Amino acid sequence: MFKKIGTYLEMIKVEHTLFALPFAFMGAILGSAVVFNHLPSWGDIGWIFLAMFGARSAAFGLNRLSDQYIDAKNPRTAGRAIPAGLLKPFEVILFIIVSFAVFFWATAELDPFAFRLLPIAIFMLIFYSYTKRFTWLCHVVLGLTTALAPLGGWVAVTGQVDYKAIIFYIALSFWTAGFDVVYACQDMEFDSKEGLYSIPARFGLRKSLWFARGFHIVTAIGFIVLFFVTPVGWWYLAGTIIACGILFYQHYILSPDDMSRLQTSFFTMNSTLSIVLFVFTLIDLVVKYL
Repeated sequence: MFKKIGTYLEMIKVEHTLFALPFAFMGAILGSAVVFNHLPSWGDIGWIFLAMFGARSAAFGLNRLSDQYIDAKNPRTAGRAIPAGLLKPFEVILFIIVSFAVFFWATAELDPFAFRLLPIAIFMLIFYSYTKRFTWLCHVVLGLTTALAPLGGWVAVTGQVDYKAIIFYIALSFWTAGFDVVYACQDMEFDSKEGLYSIPARFGLRKSLWFARGFHIVTAIGFIVLFFVTPVGWWYLAGTIIACGILFYQHYILSPDDMSRLQTSFFTMNSTLSIVLFVFTLIDLVVKYL
């Protein structure tokens, strides 16, 4: 049983929750500060965590199910649960159904407006899994999809979406798109051979790294703009400066001639960035309101 649980957790890349969870919480506390001038309740935070975990689990399950035959051909992904025979497709389908049920349940406990937005989230979760079959903008679609979790945190406690929430959403959409371009460089040759679409397969390694840098410049600008339009202070600004430094460093350590530190750039730097910016935002608002 424990081995099976471990297989499910590996399938959904539970460690990648370090990317999204801090920003989901950040969306909640920032939105609550903007609209209500106070921090969200612990109950809201708990339901946001459950909703995000259910949504991400369903999304990864859908992606693994739709890509099972592609993954089986790719030496890098052939060891994943479905192509390796560790999980049967019907087991993954059952897992997706349960994950969506958790997502619906948790969202229903939050603001009604968040629940009414569920069809959009579900469409994006399903749609993304097929985009690399027809557009090299699949990385941007992934960003727009995963950034729904932080935006959902904002909506869950405020019941509204304003321009500040949209700035937050765009910044995080391009953050994900940027590091996904870097990650996709591993499969550049495979994608080209199989007729799959990605920025690396379409434009090559050198131009792809410039795409990723451009996307992350948008992210940095978004973080800075939030300092001026939300009630955050110097703690947030300090976190933003560190986050921008991390963005710069993760591109500094990569070049078309040396991609050996791709995993450091992709996982270590991005999980550190999300935690740092959330912690500094939390400190900023705790100092302000408590």
